[in-house]
This record gives sequence, C-alpha cells and structure tokens, in this order.
Amino acid sequence: MITSGKGKYKVFLEKKELDDDLIYILGGGEKSHVGGAVICKPGEKPHVLTYDTHHDYIVLTPIAEAACKKYNKTVIAIGGIHIDNATKEEVDTIIENCKELEKCI
Repeated sequence: MITSGKGKYKVFLEKKELDDDLIYILGGGEKSHVGGAVICKPGEKPHVLTYDTHHDYIVLTPIAEAACKKYNKTVIAIGGIHIDNATKEEVDTIIENCKELEKCI
C-alpha cells in the first residue's frame, strides 16, 4: 500500500493481483467509500461506473489507465475519498495527492 498527503487529505492506493488481472483500491479523506469503479483493458477505452453523485472516477480513471498501460493487463480501480463539505481547494489537494499515487504505479 502506498500513501500520499497528511491528515484528512491523506489518500492510499492498494494493489491486488487476481491471476492475470490487477485490482487497485483507492481510499482516504475522512471516510473511504465505494464511489465508483473504472475498468481498463489493453487497447480499449475505460469503462466508468459511478455511484449516485460521486465524482471519484476523476481520480480512479488515470490510475486504472496508468496501470493498464504499464502492465498491459486488465485493471479495475475502485473506491472513493470523502471529506465533509469539501471546498474546491480541498478537492484540489486530494486530486494532487492522487496524482502522486499514480506516479508510483
């Protein structure tokens, strides 16, 4: 598991192998949750699944795409990050921390 950020802006990414495929679990903030999932297969566009009004696909998509490209495997990235009444600046901080995780794939 890798992490980025501190306090309520801390995010984590955990990788699991499922035979020839990969699963990435993303969470953090004040409460982790399942807000979306993104499946990437080599040579295909990502398939995005969102739940309710969650926007977690914004950070899940680049993670799934990066891992798919690097490992040439089917990848699902699932999870979500929540901060109560997050401001735009707080959301931007979370996004930047997720970009740091993506660099470590």
